[in-house]
Amino acid sequence: MNATLIYEGKAKKVFATENPGQVLVEFKDDATAFNGQKKGQIAGKGVINAKISTHLFRLLESHNIMTHFVDQPSERVLLVKRLRMVPLEVVVRNIVAGSLKQRTGLAEGTSLAFPVVEFYFKNDELGDPLLNDDHIRAMNLASSDLTSRLKHEARHINDILQNYLNDRGLLLVDFKLEFGMADGVLQLGDEISPDTCRLWDRSSGKKLDKDRFRQD
Repeated sequence: MNATLIYEGKAKKVFATENPGQVLVEFKDDATAFNGQKKGQIAGKGVINAKISTHLFRLLESHNIMTHFVDQPSERVLLVKRLRMVPLEVVVRNIVAGSLKQRTGLAEGTSLAFPVVEFYFKNDELGDPLLNDDHIRAMNLASSDLTSRLKHEARHINDILQNYLNDRGLLLVDFKLEFGMADGVLQLGDEISPDTCRLWDRSSGKKLDKDRFRQD
């Protein structure tokens, strides 16, 4: 790609475009886990994640969820609106897995009585720590109104994705969202893919996400 690289993360590269309000996001085949401590490559992962993200962004847009998605100009590249990101990861959990199992002692696979929404501070040096609403307000990361809105949007997105995936024999165990602002409007950014979601086959329980890489 000949565009100017403006950022490279663990799983994606971001390039400038002629439109200052838009960027190109290239999905890499690199795989990381445990805050980058485990690294590898999965052939074709970037293509698959770009395709799934495009499909799910379009699904959410059809349900009036504002996203940064504009177009998919090539198999591993998305054209998206440039957002001023909220420095929080918003995680929605429907079934116990991963760190929730470790923190609560609940058995993996336990269905939660209601979707649990968690916030994590996007800071690699600190290891993206779990925060509560008071932490967020004390650190001036987001207002109480914005925090409430993030929870509401996350739960709404969860309802849409759960219904869609259930109809296709998949359990949405948990997933991560990131949001940002453009022209004063809160919008969903980043990606929605097996890199950011735990997905299990509903009948067999087989894991269809990055846990396959985490657990070898």
